[in-house]
Amino acid sequence: MTKPIPTVAKYMSTQPHSIGRDQPMNVAHKMMREHKIRHLPVLTGGRLVGLLSDRDLNLIEALRDVDPGKVLVEEAMTSDPYAVSPETPLDSVVGTMAEHKYGCAVVMQNDKLVGIFTTVDACRAFAELLHGRLAK
Repeated sequence: MTKPIPTVAKYMSTQPHSIGRDQPMNVAHKMMREHKIRHLPVLTGGRLVGLLSDRDLNLIEALRDVDPGKVLVEEAMTSDPYAVSPETPLDSVVGTMAEHKYGCAVVMQNDKLVGIFTTVDACRAFAELLHGRLAK
């Protein structure tokens, strides 16, 4: 008898931090350092409009004459983030993340941000699933 594949809701990080598109990049960088995170969903009026990663910030900040206190998040963000519902099967999410080399999936329900599923969450899920399978 096989077990059903769990959904992303089981392994996602709930209550993710987010940022507005009109915030300066230095605010985003500070949030990421303080909370030890690498991804920030970008919201406008509660609606997902992008995703900002630490890699995006580092790339923009490496450009000549960039002032992180003046350049806005919207100039560095990815405007079409990978988003899934909490009910999306885990194998579908990790498969898509691997295929496209995404660092995370933003989890949305009824147009509201409810979680984020990162590569760290994927590793935790993998460890738990392996442990359960090999412990038998």
